[in-house]
Amino acid sequence: MAQLSPYLTFNGNCQEAFDFYKSVFGGEYATVMTYGQVPQDVPDTPQTSPDKLIHISLPISAETILMGCDMPEVFGSAVFGNNFSISIATASADEADRLFTGLSKDGKINMPMANSFWGAYFGMFTDKYGISWMVSFDKSRQ
Repeated sequence: MAQLSPYLTFNGNCQEAFDFYKSVFGGEYATVMTYGQVPQDVPDTPQTSPDKLIHISLPISAETILMGCDMPEVFGSAVFGNNFSISIATASADEADRLFTGLSKDGKINMPMANSFWGAYFGMFTDKYGISWMVSFDKSRQ
């Protein structure tokens, strides 16, 4: 069964925002990764400040994980009010492919489903209604 989580995008202050959210919700970060931690041999990695966040996750409950990142300058700025995605964590690669294919129909694929350097099977798209989605299968949870 798929799990949906909000994914927030910031213009360089993601860590500050998540420190605030953590102070309110409590808990501990499950993941904190900076652009500087991306392996050098990963193709198409946007160049940005190495201390900016490429991914952060804060579990809010057993069902909900708040996630976010800093928008790389090369992609422009996050537009507030449209600076979020819905992230789907699936139980299998087949489920990821099915949901990706179904939801992206007549939309715009930003990143096709593929194996990522962080170990997930991952893809991104904007559906035909303008909603941004991320689909991920964590292969380590097989």
